[in-house]
Amino acid sequence: MASKKPLDGVILIDCAKANAKQGLAVAAKQCGFGDDTERFMQVLKQACEDMGIELNQIEDLITEQQRVKQQGGFEVAPETPADL
Repeated sequence: MASKKPLDGVILIDCAKANAKQGLAVAAKQCGFGDDTERFMQVLKQACEDMGIELNQIEDLITEQQRVKQQGGFEVAPETPADL
């Protein structure tokens, strides 16, 4: 569900990270910036900088685990929680 107002800080970073694999336009919209992708990236970069995170593009927020899932990797896990 898209935010009604622009997010900021760690909440913005979390939202952007959750939507990064769907692209800049979707992430901006979900984080409350609508179609203003330029402003979204400015605010996101500042939020990341404030937390010591280097960000050049939205794809930098996609984790290696997300990339493997996107590329068709497979997950190794027990069949049931009881088998842990």
